[in-house]
Amino acid sequence: MITYESVTKIFGTGGDAVTALDNVSFTIPQGEIVVFLGPSGCGKTTTLRLTNRLETLTRGNITIEDQNIMEMNIVELRQRLGYVIQAIGLFPNKTIAENIAVVPKLLGWDKERISKRIDDLLQMNNLEPELYRDRYPAELSGGQQQRVGVARGLAADPEILLMDEPFGAIDPINREEIQDEFLKLQAKLKKTVAFVSHDIHEAIKMGDRIAIFDKGRLVQYDTPEMILTQPKNKFVSDFVGADRALKVLGLMRVSDIINRKPKNIIQGADRSQEALHFMNTKEIRYGIVIEGNRPIGFVTQKSLGCDNRKLTRRRG
Repeated sequence: MITYESVTKIFGTGGDAVTALDNVSFTIPQGEIVVFLGPSGCGKTTTLRLTNRLETLTRGNITIEDQNIMEMNIVELRQRLGYVIQAIGLFPNKTIAENIAVVPKLLGWDKERISKRIDDLLQMNNLEPELYRDRYPAELSGGQQQRVGVARGLAADPEILLMDEPFGAIDPINREEIQDEFLKLQAKLKKTVAFVSHDIHEAIKMGDRIAIFDKGRLVQYDTPEMILTQPKNKFVSDFVGADRALKVLGLMRVSDIINRKPKNIIQGADRSQEALHFMNTKEIRYGIVIEGNRPIGFVTQKSLGCDNRKLTRRRG
């Protein structure tokens, strides 16, 4: 969806030149969230700003669906991309509805379509339209304003969303809530998202993939699991932290861990010798006894012995 090919950005000239990005190449797949991660000054925000041409490439290419962004009309490019920033950037003299409607109006949407889109987006971001559409940004909390910022970024239904530390200014409790809400939205909308963060915990939670930058270079581009379990070098290892094994546990879902077809299930109506033969065949040391789809106990090979009674209501 978005491809960065040998992207280089140099600020200044001559002896004052600073290389902000040095020969960076990677691809953001369609429908995924990719988090740009790294310390201050590493090049992650520069990469984002190059994507919508707020900065101009020095060398290399950035393509969106195989279209070179430098060959696209800059206004049309930016209208195709949703943009959400940390400072939110809502117009203080416009209502919430007017703020969300900015890009759809520029695109010539009719009033009815815009009004419906505003209400849909407010509801998706847990803001009741009747309560919030006619209020002004100053009347909202920081978390509510950030939700409006996300709604405005999605207003014209862009396929791509650029997010520059969008939740960085929010307190930890509200940040986690907004992150969860955004992930629920993403599960429905499947946008392609470039997401700048400096927080490893946020990157692990939000990202399908993580691009780790250092001093203008792309150090590692991988899934959160691979970055935590197989950091490429000492910089990555130190950046993700010594507790990365614990962070891996945070990536696991109960559905991934549960064994839905365990091999040691024994029916309560079975006889002891049938159960013993089953356990020997499966090479298991104990069996969970089930009656009516509910576990009622367990048995071991030793406890079964030569008894041939039924297992119902027997405890191991």
